[in-house]
Amino acid sequence: MNPLEKLLWSIAFPGFGQLLNGKYLKGIIFILLEFVINVYSHFNELILLSFNGQIKKAIEQTEYQWLMFYPCVYFFAMWDAYKDAGGGREPYSFLPFLVPAYFVTVGLIFSARVKIFGMAFGTVWFPMGCVIPGVMIGILLKKGLNRYKGA
Repeated sequence: MNPLEKLLWSIAFPGFGQLLNGKYLKGIIFILLEFVINVYSHFNELILLSFNGQIKKAIEQTEYQWLMFYPCVYFFAMWDAYKDAGGGREPYSFLPFLVPAYFVTVGLIFSARVKIFGMAFGTVWFPMGCVIPGVMIGILLKKGLNRYKGA
């Protein structure tokens, strides 16, 4: 089992990594969760509008109560597929998945108001931009805690 392969499939679509790991019930649950959240948050429409530069319209159509579930489900599905495939055995290996889920959720909360150099990025681009700092901080926390624990 290649943990990276399962992680990448889970990034492509939550639940696919679980299916590849033979965890069919979990995989189906993640796929259903992704579908329900996607439909009720209008996420595909938001992506379409955002890619076409219609940020204001995307913000107006966002169902925040539903979309705020998406980052946690998405990152947990990635972590779960990776862990079940044999990855993440080092202590605190969950942090590079947990921290960006938090950052993306908080980024989504503020996405309608944040402007960078006077430009709004909206409910798709701004939260996506929060992934990189979240992963970096998660990796630093993991390394720091492992170093502290080993001291």
